[in-house]
Amino acid sequence: MRRGIGVLLVMLAGGIGWIRLAPDDPARWHVALAEAAPQQSWVLAPPAVDPIRTDRSGAALGLTLFEGDPEEVLTRLDQIALASPRTRRLVGSPEGGRITWVTRSALFGFPDYTTAEARTEGPVTVLQVWGRLRYGLSDFGVNAARLRDWLQHFTSD
Repeated sequence: MRRGIGVLLVMLAGGIGWIRLAPDDPARWHVALAEAAPQQSWVLAPPAVDPIRTDRSGAALGLTLFEGDPEEVLTRLDQIALASPRTRRLVGSPEGGRITWVTRSALFGFPDYTTAEARTEGPVTVLQVWGRLRYGLSDFGVNAARLRDWLQHFTSD
């Protein structure tokens, strides 16, 4: 009995270790959103309207309009993202027009990936964000809540 519990604990520790230490592959997560994200889910909204939608896995999608050039918009979002707990930039830059961040859960360190792109369309900048999980079937609304928080900070500052 004790041996079985010990084996189970070792397996659990190994699984948690793998989740925390598994490398992040930028080629997998830092993708052009027009090609990767489900197009039917994007809803364009002005900043005062909630643009976040989720799919069955809990991946959060948002498309919203801002004034300012794309680099300024991504710079501001990058500042907000990096001020978030357990979030770091994986790859990209405001100058490059796309950034991907990794945010890890507090307890087990599950990684979620958020990619943002900004582009000019006429007189406005369109900001497109996509948050998704790496492990599991659902994120229980965590990505949508994070994106709402980031965009709320963006529009309130």
